[in-house]
Amino acid sequence: MKSPIIIGIAGGSGSGKSTVQRRILDTFGHEHIAILEHDAYYRDLSHLPFEERAVFNFDHPAALETELCVRHLDALRQGHAIACPVYDFSNHVRLQETRHLEPRPVIILDGILVLAEPELRSRMDIKLFVDTADDVRLIRRIRRDLTERHRSIDSILEQYDRTVRPMHLEFVEPSKRFADVIIPGGGMNDVAMEMVLARVAMFTRA
Repeated sequence: MKSPIIIGIAGGSGSGKSTVQRRILDTFGHEHIAILEHDAYYRDLSHLPFEERAVFNFDHPAALETELCVRHLDALRQGHAIACPVYDFSNHVRLQETRHLEPRPVIILDGILVLAEPELRSRMDIKLFVDTADDVRLIRRIRRDLTERHRSIDSILEQYDRTVRPMHLEFVEPSKRFADVIIPGGGMNDVAMEMVLARVAMFTRA
């Protein structure tokens, strides 16, 4: 089996990374693509009281066990299945259960900080950055956290001011310079997506 291609998709929270991911999936088929989410590798905080977990800085690179993500990425690239962590975002703990992930010809690594981490970046064949206006990203984040993570508006906005925005400016936004392709507006940008899909197709045919 030839070595799979690795596509990194970065961008701020709520930028539209998932839409880009879906466009690639819809084009090449789920049977050809493995999705590795950097968010799954948040460090387990079960040793802390819930009040301390709730105010933890989840937007700093140190919050993620990137070294485990690197090992898993290497295993997939070498043709081995992995037991991917599962994270409970409501309680800020890593669950005992894991997600079985088989290697595929295309591996998508998704996360706000994947281009900020040299060990991840060096393993990517295609590096994408989804660039979306701050106000649009904030609205999307509010909707997601209300419906999927059952949080209050006040807690969402407090976290945004305290860690999300400062860490975006310090780590996420500067990582844009490492991207091969910057996609303004996300997966609905047809011109940019056609370029990305054509590039992926070149790799998959090689």
